[in-house]
Amino acid sequence: MELRQLHYFLKVAQKEHVTQAAEELHVAQSAVSRQIHQLEEELGVDLFMQKGRNLQLTAVGQLFCKRVEGILKDLDKAVGEVHEFLDPEHGEIRIGFPHSLGIHLIPSVVAAFRQRYPNVKFRFKQGMYPTLIRDVLSAEVDLAFISPFPEKHDQVAGDIVLTEELHAILPPNHPLAGEERIALEQLKDDKFVLFSKGYSLRPIVWHACLEAGFTPKIAFEGEETDTIRGLVAAGMGVSLLPEMALFQTNPLQPAHVAISHPKVTRTIGLIHRADDKLPLVAQSFRSFLLHYFGLQQNNTPSE
Repeated sequence: MELRQLHYFLKVAQKEHVTQAAEELHVAQSAVSRQIHQLEEELGVDLFMQKGRNLQLTAVGQLFCKRVEGILKDLDKAVGEVHEFLDPEHGEIRIGFPHSLGIHLIPSVVAAFRQRYPNVKFRFKQGMYPTLIRDVLSAEVDLAFISPFPEKHDQVAGDIVLTEELHAILPPNHPLAGEERIALEQLKDDKFVLFSKGYSLRPIVWHACLEAGFTPKIAFEGEETDTIRGLVAAGMGVSLLPEMALFQTNPLQPAHVAISHPKVTRTIGLIHRADDKLPLVAQSFRSFLLHYFGLQQNNTPSE
């Protein structure tokens, strides 16, 4: 069975006439008839029956036609995806990221990239650390921002694009709210509002508190930056958030204060599958991001 036979079959099914189908296909009528005959012989069934001057699909021909339509649509889509893969100025970039980067970082870098490549489309997927790793490995996304950066992972490769400090966020009436900088130890008697288990910021905050000499007392847990920030602003406790998560999104805002000791930071990396070549459009976006964050790419590509 040849692809050409399927195209000829579908055109005859649409036109219900061999001559009209041949005219649209710009081939001889005899060529269309011969391909349809060969297809019917191979399948061992009659796909068409004569009805006056026209041809009509048989019952089995109708079933076959539905399948052929689906196959050819999928094939056209696949060809389009290949062209997009090879075109750095068009196509679609599938990118994953944690919720905390969706407030400011992702909109900023995407807007900057689209100024240069306005025809590129993006498909976004948010997730927690293990989810983002899984999405990269399963090819659900081409690239993923992730925090912390996985220093040792056999199946993903990438770069640290940013290291940012975490700040203490406090209720507006907290005694330390007016300070410019505090030691984390000064919050040892406060209750903390932390991210739920599974979120990468939780162990960063937890280990920082242990380094400061105390175990944080948990008052509440949340799953989104806005939730953490809102609970703190309402006086439910204190917390630590990265700088880019401090952008105001509602009127009720906590105070935020820099931490002098210990220095609390998180790394943000951009990862991709270690054993797979990125589509050209995703490669273009990755190169743009490395320059956007002021990095120099290695002479040896990591793809």
